[in-house]
This record gives sequence, structure tokens and C-alpha cells, in this order.
Amino acid sequence: MNRFLTAVRRLSPFIFVLLVVEFLDEFAGGAREASWPIIRSDLNLSYEQIGLLLTLPSLLANIFFEPVLGILGDVWKRRVLILGGGVFFALSTLLVATSQSYVALLLAFILFYPASGAFVSLSQSTLMDMDVSRHEHNMARWTFAGSLGIVFGALVVGAFISVGAGWRGFYVLVTVLTIIVVFIMRRMVFPKPLMDEDGEPMSFRVGLRKAFAALRQREVVRWSVLLEFSDLMLDILHGYLALYFVDVVGVSEEEAVLAVAIWTGVGLLGDFLLIPLLERVRGITYLRFSAALEFVLYSAFLLAPGVTPKLILIGVIGFFNSGWYSILKGNLYSAMPGQSGAVMTLGNLFGLASSFFPLIVGMVAARFGLSTAMVFPLIACVALMIGLPRR
Repeated sequence: MNRFLTAVRRLSPFIFVLLVVEFLDEFAGGAREASWPIIRSDLNLSYEQIGLLLTLPSLLANIFFEPVLGILGDVWKRRVLILGGGVFFALSTLLVATSQSYVALLLAFILFYPASGAFVSLSQSTLMDMDVSRHEHNMARWTFAGSLGIVFGALVVGAFISVGAGWRGFYVLVTVLTIIVVFIMRRMVFPKPLMDEDGEPMSFRVGLRKAFAALRQREVVRWSVLLEFSDLMLDILHGYLALYFVDVVGVSEEEAVLAVAIWTGVGLLGDFLLIPLLERVRGITYLRFSAALEFVLYSAFLLAPGVTPKLILIGVIGFFNSGWYSILKGNLYSAMPGQSGAVMTLGNLFGLASSFFPLIVGMVAARFGLSTAMVFPLIACVALMIGLPRR
């Protein structure tokens, strides 16, 4: 604990606020994933509608908004983009809180995704620019902040539901917290845009050309592809976990929230321990071990009978998938030095295909059952075991 407090004190105020942005984003996301059974009941949603809610907004953001935001983040006023994104982030969470139909919720999500891209993803890019020699380590801190948000989001929304405030009241809280963070950030000093050889801000066209030139680099493609596949064991598993425990395992909606809290809570511990681990072990070495172990653990989770064994196994799975996102994303930033905003652009281009993952899972669940659809996260383990560099 003393080491943790010392590490927190060493953070500059700016870095701390950037980490708070990630906490807030996952705070909202963690609550959403834990609340899906209740949201489904309130709005009478089907598996396919839930899959579309998790697919269409992300797909639209990947095509029309976030690629442009990433380039602008390198060549224009990043401060304006991040603060503006924060304003729309707050507005979108307010719309989620007041939505009374499937269409209204879908429109709120469509606004939420590009707002999060500007507010959160560009904050991550800014953090990466703070120390280009420690991408993996700073991504580990970023991921820990996000995991902390996921855990608190699930716990707080559970408390809101238990006292009758519901998931809508929770999102009103997120709106208020976002406004406070934006107000604090407006006093911060942001990095200047990239300069060309003449010392002038780089044009959008040049920034775009440099981003697409990176697609010819093998390592950029490698880390981008692995990042998309790894999401099957991360956000996509998270998105369907509560529904799995309700519809397949047969627990109540409240107990499903507990299952998500266990997965995220143990994952939080793993993310915390990863920070000192990366000082001693190469991230790729850890990932190779983790992918093989997760394949075994997740297979056992799907086959295990009863509630208690599944709760134990999902906690262990949450522990050992720690570091997947932070190590993969850190290596992608290292493969594109000086182009932290362009990382966001390429991430969205590669994300076009993976945007369909939640919808595919939802469609398979609707036709063959959720127990069958939950096999998909195993693909992430196989992709990492095959795709990680051997040296």
C-alpha cells in the first residue's frame, strides 16, 4: 500500500487527471455491462438488439468520426478536441439516463462512442506522449485506472439499484462527474501539435499520409490485429457475462451483477500487480504465458457445472487477462513513435471488422443459445498464441 501511495504522489496533476478520464469512462462502461439484464427488462430488448447496441454505434464511430479525430489530435488543437469530447460525453450519458425506448438508447450510444473517442482516446494518446520510453508501463497505469472504474461502476450501480435509484440515476451521476472533470481539465496545458520541417503545424493531409504509411509496417499491423482479437476475451466477454449468468447459469439479476464484480475485482488486482511486474518481466513473455493459461481456464469455465465453480474460475480468468490490452497497445504506440493520435485512427480502421464481433455473438446466441456463443473468447487466446513474436 505504501508503494502504491508513493506512486500516486509521483504522478503529475496532469497525468492524474488523464487517468481519471479513463476511470470515468470505464466507470460508466462497467455499470452498463453489469446492468444489461435490468436494462433488457426495462426496455424489452432482444439478444440481437443488444448486439446491435454494442455494434452499430462503434461501427459508425470507426467509419465517420474517430479516424478523423485521431489525425486532428496530432496536427490540431488537442485541448479543444478533448474538452469538446468531454462535453458531448456528459450529454450522451444524460441521454442514456433519460432514454425510454430502444431507439432512444441506440441514439445515445451513437453519440457516446465518438465523444469517448475524443475525450478518452485522445487523453490516452496524450499520456503516451508524456514518456515515449515507457509505453507499456504507462498503459499499465491507464488500464489499472480503467479497471478501478469498472469495479466501482459495477458496485455503485448495484447500490443505486438496491436503493431504488436504478441504472438511470447512476448515469445522471456520471454526467455530473464528467462536467466536473472537464472543468478541471480546461486549466491544464496540453501538448502542442506535430510540426513539419519548417516548424509549422503539420497539415491534416500530411498527418493522414503518415498514418496510412504506417500500415506498411509489419509490426503496426501485428499489434493492431492482436488488439482487436484480444477484445473477445476483454470487453466482449464483459458485455455478455451478466447475461450468461442469468440465462445459462440460472442466477438472479442481482447475483449476475456479483459475478461481473468478481471478474472485474480480481482483474483489478491483476492490473495493479502488472505495474511492478513489467519492471522485471518482458510484456510479450507474460502475454504468451497468459494466453495459453487463459485458453485452459476459460474452457474449464464453460464446462464447469454449478454456480460456485464458475464464479471461482471467472475470477481467475479476470486475473490472468490483465495486461492484454495495456501490453498490446503499448507496443503499438512504440511501433508508431510521434504519432499517438494516428494510433487512434488506425485502431478504428482495424476496428471496423471487430465492430461486428458483439453482433455476431448476439446473433449466434439468438439462434443457437448463449452457451454456444460464449465460445468466441477462446479465439482471442489462439490469436495471441499464434501472433505474438517469438523473439
